[in-house]
Amino acid sequence: MAQATTLCQPSTSLQLTVSAKNLKNRDLLSKSDPQCIFFQQEGRLSGRPEWKEKGRTEKIDNCLSPEFNKRLNIDYFFEERQFLRFELYDLDSNVADLSQHDFLGRFDCELAEIVSAVDGVLTGNLTGLRGKCGTITISSEEMEDGAKEIVQFNLSGRHLDKKDLFGKSDPFLNIYRMRGDGSRQLAHRTEVIKKTLNPDWKVFDVNSKLLCGGDRNAPILIDCYDHDFDGGHDYIGSCQTTLERLLSRQDKELPLISEKKKAKKGAKYKDSGALLFNAVHIYRENSFLDFIHGGTQLDFALAIDFTASNGPVHDPTSLHYLNPAIPNQYEVALRACLDICQHYNHSKRFDAFGFGAKVPPNERVSPIFNLNFQQHPSVVGVNGVMSAYRHSLNQVRLYGPTNFSPVIEEVARHAAAIPRDGSRYQVLLIITDGAISDMAKTKAAIVSASSLPLSIIIVGVGNEQFEAMDELDSDNVMLSHAGRFAARDIVQFVPIRNFLSPHAGQNPLEADRAMGLLAKEVLAEVPGQVTGYMKMHKIQPRPTDNPFPRDAPAEELAPAYPAMPNAAAPGGQPGAPYPPPGPPSGGQHAAAPYPQQGPPPPSWGHQQSFDAHATQAAPYPQYPQYPPQYPQQPNSWQPPNYPPQQSYPGAPPPSGHPPYSTQQPPYTPPPQYNASAPPVDALNQMHINR
Repeated sequence: MAQATTLCQPSTSLQLTVSAKNLKNRDLLSKSDPQCIFFQQEGRLSGRPEWKEKGRTEKIDNCLSPEFNKRLNIDYFFEERQFLRFELYDLDSNVADLSQHDFLGRFDCELAEIVSAVDGVLTGNLTGLRGKCGTITISSEEMEDGAKEIVQFNLSGRHLDKKDLFGKSDPFLNIYRMRGDGSRQLAHRTEVIKKTLNPDWKVFDVNSKLLCGGDRNAPILIDCYDHDFDGGHDYIGSCQTTLERLLSRQDKELPLISEKKKAKKGAKYKDSGALLFNAVHIYRENSFLDFIHGGTQLDFALAIDFTASNGPVHDPTSLHYLNPAIPNQYEVALRACLDICQHYNHSKRFDAFGFGAKVPPNERVSPIFNLNFQQHPSVVGVNGVMSAYRHSLNQVRLYGPTNFSPVIEEVARHAAAIPRDGSRYQVLLIITDGAISDMAKTKAAIVSASSLPLSIIIVGVGNEQFEAMDELDSDNVMLSHAGRFAARDIVQFVPIRNFLSPHAGQNPLEADRAMGLLAKEVLAEVPGQVTGYMKMHKIQPRPTDNPFPRDAPAEELAPAYPAMPNAAAPGGQPGAPYPPPGPPSGGQHAAAPYPQQGPPPPSWGHQQSFDAHATQAAPYPQYPQYPPQYPQQPNSWQPPNYPPQQSYPGAPPPSGHPPYSTQQPPYTPPPQYNASAPPVDALNQMHINR
């Protein structure tokens, strides 16, 4: 019991408000009398999806642009794809059967599209009838039910009973919510303070819903114990109070009473010590959606394992085998995460990397390379990522080793450049099939990046045991390396075999079920990691009426991939050369292959696109300078020490913000390796100071 333990927080509940405009008129002598019916798809994770009615608004008479007053309630989960359907009907009677009424239109969406929209308001076109059916607007609002009210305690014990024969007590506290039926529920457990009768526990927070059900006059029970390693903790004493008494300072100090000891000693017994309430405060905890509604965007990067242990790509047993009918495990993992994550970045761009492969034309090992073989790793849309992944499998040669640190440090450089104002947060997805080859450097990279706005999701594919991954996913003990501890837990690891058997002939429905279960597992911690980072750095969400500017959505077209060397491009012109390779194999941090500077090649090879309507790739806009991938420093590697991020100004933000500028400086390729290059930390500082 080395650290405090807190129970799970309640899920977020939302209220949806619906309005519509320009509905079709289905009545002859008057206007339509619309009502909105709300459906949610259930059973997807069990492989039997079906639509279930969840609620109905009131009917509004003679109105083609109704604003419904009755709210629709739903629980929100970031880690799930929550499919919703809104149907409008013209009610001609009080009959509940919808087939007896005139259909006005339908709108399907995901809940994530609503909550991530500007101000949490989504407008879309109704469909289902010939011609225009009108529009529907859905707004979301978190229900203020006390779930965001946090109680902060600063407690001490004085003159506690001595319970150990050859030493002092090792006290800790259990704090319980007392129910009306006399039962109790653990709300919080403090850490153990060793060998003292006068402990001062660390300041801790408890959700008021867990502590007292939101009722400030409900009783709260506090038990004090002496910790024993065999689990047979010795009871010291208890006290009882209410949140109202603590906040009003009526209870500043309470005696700890042991009824058993009191009955034994009688009048001679006074107490078993005292519990001091040094400070008890209430504050409102910001939720994940508070930041999303304030304009916070999530930047997503991904890295795919191209090591030889995956098996030859043309072998049907390979984890990278491309079956046109069934997705492989890498594709399942990509879809599972990115289909959800795409809604929280309005540009719909993903920075996509590969590692552990030999890259053409010289087939030198590159510990990290851009999946699209372009100057910038950005790929537009989930389909663009899938297209880049499939294309890269036909170009690279699987090799090794399985090094995570180059990818983590590259993405951490990007996260380190994010202003500390809550405008953005970085998420990295790594998909791998085997044990990490550079565990020490990976741990150092994670520890160094733990204070940055960064979360790392690792999905293991195949049949490996992945024992080392549990060490990185430090749910019980904070990750450490060389005496340094991580500032917070930023890693989540899940093996895909828990949801999908390897090389199984699963049908698309089974794959979809596996995607849902996998996403639910690997993404569940992201909202808490985002709010944890914001809380650590005292960052408040922007108000919804003055949010951060949002990125403009990018057109979802596949990038134009360079043709293979010496291959003829369309029109008979020679194909474009491949990017130059990185330094020779042997360095863990060799530069990724980037195209050389200069004018674009005269022609490009055949492009691949999942968009059946796309006929040519959209030109890439200019990008901001992306963090360089640094050259190897022989025998002098040190874990990066990221400089502090720029603090958000203490002055109140201006009432208005200038429009977001899309004119950004051109991308600068990383410098070539030379023996006199500055050390890693110097490159780090150079980048941050730009």
